[in-house]
Amino acid sequence: MSKALPTRSENYSEWYNELVKRADLAENSAVRGCMVIKPYGYSIWEKMQRALDDMFKETGHQNAYFPLFIPKSYLSKEASHVEGFAKECAVVTHYRLKNDPNGKGVIVDPDAKLEEELIVRPTSETVIWSTYKNWIQSYRDLPLLINQWANVVRWEMRTRLFLRTAEFLWQEGHTAHSTSAEAIAETKQMLDIYATFAEEWMALPVVKGIKTANERFAGAEDTYCIEALMQDGKALQAGTSHFLGQNFATAFDVKFQDKDGKLEYVWGTSWGVSTRLMGALIMAHSDDSGLVLPPKLAPIQVVIVPIYKNEEQLAAIAEKADEIKKQLKKLGISVKFDDNDAYKPGYKFAEYELKGVPVRLAIGARDLENGTVEVARRDTKTKETVSLEGIAGFISELLDNIQESIYNKALAFREENTTSVDSFEEFNKVLDTKGGFILAHWDGTSETEEKIKEETKATIRCIPLNAEEESGVCIYSGKPSSKRVVFARAY
Repeated sequence: MSKALPTRSENYSEWYNELVKRADLAENSAVRGCMVIKPYGYSIWEKMQRALDDMFKETGHQNAYFPLFIPKSYLSKEASHVEGFAKECAVVTHYRLKNDPNGKGVIVDPDAKLEEELIVRPTSETVIWSTYKNWIQSYRDLPLLINQWANVVRWEMRTRLFLRTAEFLWQEGHTAHSTSAEAIAETKQMLDIYATFAEEWMALPVVKGIKTANERFAGAEDTYCIEALMQDGKALQAGTSHFLGQNFATAFDVKFQDKDGKLEYVWGTSWGVSTRLMGALIMAHSDDSGLVLPPKLAPIQVVIVPIYKNEEQLAAIAEKADEIKKQLKKLGISVKFDDNDAYKPGYKFAEYELKGVPVRLAIGARDLENGTVEVARRDTKTKETVSLEGIAGFISELLDNIQESIYNKALAFREENTTSVDSFEEFNKVLDTKGGFILAHWDGTSETEEKIKEETKATIRCIPLNAEEESGVCIYSGKPSSKRVVFARAY
């Protein structure tokens, strides 16, 4: 194996970047700010997609696909929306190339200028709502529950693999409803789905909350979010669900005839998660030896490594390994038998540790004689010798235990790194020495929020949905406050 990873304590950012590359998750591409997601990384994303897609469909949503290109005029129709995305848009101005008359490759044909520029999709509200105008006429057409799996482009200048790239993959749900109450219920339902996925699949504890006006999605009435805490004490927004009110319906004249024959604007929502979840998965659980993957999202849940001296021993071990594989596959567990003789067992152990395979089985000739196998778990790095009899059931229970253990470890970390403060002095001290989530009173004004952000680089991550009523005073202005909000420095 190559030299050891940088440690998290030495340089968290370098540790993250190196881990993404060495674990074969992704790499920088030839296109500045964009990434290549490698097969191992993409297989994790596929598992995420599959689980989320099932959840969406269970709640009545259908998948569709909308254009990558959006006419510039569409973004002008909803003022706050265009203001929110204007600085991140990639713009297509021409539709043809031609050979350079000077013999220097190809150039943009100046005669092929588009009548109207096209924006490469930063998000799809505008193009989707322009389509909904044709799909919705009556209350019978509602609710309209649509999801799209797609790529988007937001022209980021400072990029980091998975966390912030110019192009990334995501899903975006866009729904239309006959009442405000129904749209708000949809917004909250999708937030709950994201939280369930994060906690039950990613083993990632999250705080559900609502964004402040300053942090709200451009064009939304309210933005709900799930916030997670990374091991370096920074927050990461893991998913958002937006109540759009009638803003986009009004902008694109999407009306429906209600049961009384009256024309009304529909009510909308949008919600999404992206490949940023890959970054959250890595940063929340992994250690200085490599990835630590929750079994539910691991591409390989169990790897079997043979320990042998000759071909005869390998054949006997392979036969037993095949039996184990069949038993585990019947339980829906993914297994790899690594009999590649180009690498020694020690190399393989290090490789699968780096890649975060939850369970490693090592079988040698002596194990066959004794009817045992060595079982190593990635999360705790502990090993034990176990009887081959009933091994499938043992491993199935072990994987469930690992999934729960990873979640509990992350939850304990969040609890240890959540601090209540009552003064700005205390706020700054915790922020600089400990980090994590800080619970503090805020007076509810955008001005105070902006001043705290300017002075500390900490933002209000959310107003927790389960925040208890508690009279206090704002840590910055001293004005009255009725509940604490979550502050943190964030990605």
